[in-house]
Amino acid sequence: MSALTRPKFGTHTKLFHAIKHSLTPVIFLGAAAFPLAAHSQYNMENLDRGLVAIDRKDGSVLVSWRWLGQEPDNTSFNVYRNGTLLTSSPLTNKTNFVDTSGNPNANYAVEAIVNGASQPLATTHVWSDIYRTIPLQRPTGGTTPDGVAYTYSPNDISAADLDGDGAYELIVKWDPSNAKDNSQSGYTGNVYLDAYEISGEFMWRIDLGRNIRAGAHYTQFLAFDFDSDGKAEVAVKTADATKDSQGVVIGDSNADYRNSAGYVLSGPEYLTMFEGQTGKALNTVNYVPARGSVSSWGDNYGNRVDRFLGGVAYLDGQNPSLIMSRGYYTRTVVAAWDWRNGQLSQRWVFDSNTSGNSSYAGQGAHSLTIGDVDADGKQEIVFGAMTIDDNGTGLNNTRLGHGDALHLSDMDPSNPGLEVFMVHECPSCYGEHGIEMHDAATGQILWSHPGDYIDIGRGVAMDIDPRYAGYEAWASRGGLYSAKGETISSTRPSQINFAAWWDGDLLREILDNNYINKWNYTASSTTRLLSAGNYGAASNNGTKATPGLSADILGDWREEVVWRNSNNQELMVFTTPHESEYRLRTLMHDPQYRTAIAWQNVGYNQPPHPSYFLGAGMATPSQPHITIVGEGTVQPPAPTGNAIQENATGFCGYEGTIDSNHSGYTGAGFTNTTNATGAGINWNLHAPTTGTYRLSMRYANGSTARGAVLNVETTGNSYPMTFAPTSTWTNWQEEYVDAHLNAGYNSIRLEANQAAGLANLDAIYLADGLTAAACGQTSSSSSSSSSSSSSSSSSSSSSSSSSSSSSSSSSSGGTTAGLACANGSTDTWGTGFVLNGFQVENEGQQATNNWQVTLQFDQPVNITNAWGVNIETTGTTVVATSVGYNSHLNPGQSASFGMQGTSATAVSNPLCSAQ
Repeated sequence: MSALTRPKFGTHTKLFHAIKHSLTPVIFLGAAAFPLAAHSQYNMENLDRGLVAIDRKDGSVLVSWRWLGQEPDNTSFNVYRNGTLLTSSPLTNKTNFVDTSGNPNANYAVEAIVNGASQPLATTHVWSDIYRTIPLQRPTGGTTPDGVAYTYSPNDISAADLDGDGAYELIVKWDPSNAKDNSQSGYTGNVYLDAYEISGEFMWRIDLGRNIRAGAHYTQFLAFDFDSDGKAEVAVKTADATKDSQGVVIGDSNADYRNSAGYVLSGPEYLTMFEGQTGKALNTVNYVPARGSVSSWGDNYGNRVDRFLGGVAYLDGQNPSLIMSRGYYTRTVVAAWDWRNGQLSQRWVFDSNTSGNSSYAGQGAHSLTIGDVDADGKQEIVFGAMTIDDNGTGLNNTRLGHGDALHLSDMDPSNPGLEVFMVHECPSCYGEHGIEMHDAATGQILWSHPGDYIDIGRGVAMDIDPRYAGYEAWASRGGLYSAKGETISSTRPSQINFAAWWDGDLLREILDNNYINKWNYTASSTTRLLSAGNYGAASNNGTKATPGLSADILGDWREEVVWRNSNNQELMVFTTPHESEYRLRTLMHDPQYRTAIAWQNVGYNQPPHPSYFLGAGMATPSQPHITIVGEGTVQPPAPTGNAIQENATGFCGYEGTIDSNHSGYTGAGFTNTTNATGAGINWNLHAPTTGTYRLSMRYANGSTARGAVLNVETTGNSYPMTFAPTSTWTNWQEEYVDAHLNAGYNSIRLEANQAAGLANLDAIYLADGLTAAACGQTSSSSSSSSSSSSSSSSSSSSSSSSSSSSSSSSSSGGTTAGLACANGSTDTWGTGFVLNGFQVENEGQQATNNWQVTLQFDQPVNITNAWGVNIETTGTTVVATSVGYNSHLNPGQSASFGMQGTSATAVSNPLCSAQ
């Protein structure tokens, strides 16, 4: 057993007044903890509820959501399934809920109650498993100048809200298969950065070009809202021939600075800020520090000169700054940049060559970490064994030299402030202190263990044993240590790479390769909780075996893990299926944790840690000291003058009445649909291009939430919605959905999925670019069909079917050869069902003017409503014929349709055949 040492050395250049949390154990957990002194508030991104629902494969559904950093301690939550309240009273002690009678086809909603006031509902479909996939646009491989072929795989990933919608997008770095460590010669393929909506849509691609070498130490990309406008930017080192998403080339498009060994040791170097929403280059400046003489960084062949790191730090305690660096084995230079008013401006530069800084040379790690180590409300840069203050001066330095692993958090709650756990590489530098924990404010070593005079290549810290206060730590040498440095066991976990909060308790789990393990502290062994490889997930970066990303990007405070699929064609986002009895605000509203997600991809990826102790016996953290920016972008006011009112252009049918007996509506009245499942409203609108558009409904809804589905009949897509109570029928609010629309004309229908019908609808407001279209207008035909105009009592318990009077006549009037029918989805609840996304396609060589399909069910059905077709029902057979606007199909064209009905028992997907 190695000896425990507690040396007391290190430089201390700033007075530190620590503010520590109470150690009183609690059951109810609150927000991220911050110093209580009066400091500026950190500008943080506006997030939505992050609602996710998981089919747990045992008849239950886990619903999980965010408690936001700006929400007070008295915030509580209600949970709904298909508009039915599931919680007997608002939840105040956790932010997840297990529906033991869960329906995997249901629509779930969560309502936050803040200071006694209900907030707009968040809604979601149920995930069919504990992961969802994001399809990728894999770059085409190539061949290097020396004839070596290469392919691409998705490597590091970051998360940021690029478009201001309150949800995270994912930024993916594509690495070629010939990526190199700096010590290795050879050409590499280009590096690409892609952005994807978490729902799966591709956003943009940046090509860093031939003059940016591929490898873990070359490209450090930082995605963050640097100007606090509610939308994140992406900053990265660029060069001549870098191409933005618009095809605009930075510098000289023909320049090629690669030498015969594949290194890039000449030519200009740039730093570029890209617009997060579009991938467009916004501003480019010279990279600082410049390479200068290659040999001045420690060698002459290009290894140490191109060791880059990057990060994000709130240096003024309010606004984020960009951190970029060069060198850590010898000379170390760190530059801070501000992004304000569309321009990059240099804030300060720290250089170990500057007089008085020589002891800071050679102290960097293969990563960095950032936090407020001196409790002054501003963040510092922990750059390995040394720390740089928020003003760009040296704060402290253990002088133990370079290392491969680095962690910062309140690991020892009994020690004031934050602590750093680090392992070191150079025996002549670290002496007896190869594995150590030091005070983050002063650099004083709190405890250490020898490294047996070898390179300590791995080290992690997290709370895995509730018997010992604070974190436990271990490395690739030695045993398992407590936060005080005590040897708990000579047996340590064999996995030493990453961490994730995954199950329901406050201990952290061990994330390594493509699995998650739980430490069994009584048996000194691990238990497997997740084998993501069984689903096809694969890790990155060789033996470092890191995921693309691990972060709290969805649901409650526990972390998601994003792996690539081993086929390199998709990402796999895994979220926990476990219930938790603990409540914490989203970790992403803790500034230290949030900046850690930004730098997680840098160098040797390291797991994120919050600014407070999160573990067994933790104290109740206080609410984070933050200001939300971009607030309101999640649900903006509906645009005036771009609404579809009752009986106006674009209003194409309804089941119910047009009423005016409740004040506050606009236009001539509001639509009061029949109180029945399937009752709805039809609209027609025009989109200038294919894309996602926001549709906002102005509604009033009394005291009961009502569930609905918005069907885009031209795409076959469906979107669940829940209309929250508005307390009275004269209190009008807005609910919205972001729907994918085709270029041209789109038929949409909002439909109740429960017997109470829809809320009273005043109008639908269209996003900029959308316009109301005449009913029946399609991209292939300008003819219109008459719309449904049934008028039934709002108290009726059953809805009548659409009474469209289209004049189509079965299948006559054109060739029917080559027609094919493709099944969509069938959603059931009780004895009701909805068919969505069914399509008929003309696979022939000639146009057809009318078409007909036959649906064969497994039992007699009663069709109560249909869209995109006229229907005739006989027992188990439903014959659907085209309506006027979609009857003409050119070769290759298709039409979508759907219907709703009832049956004696749950129906199966019907057999669909075209005629």
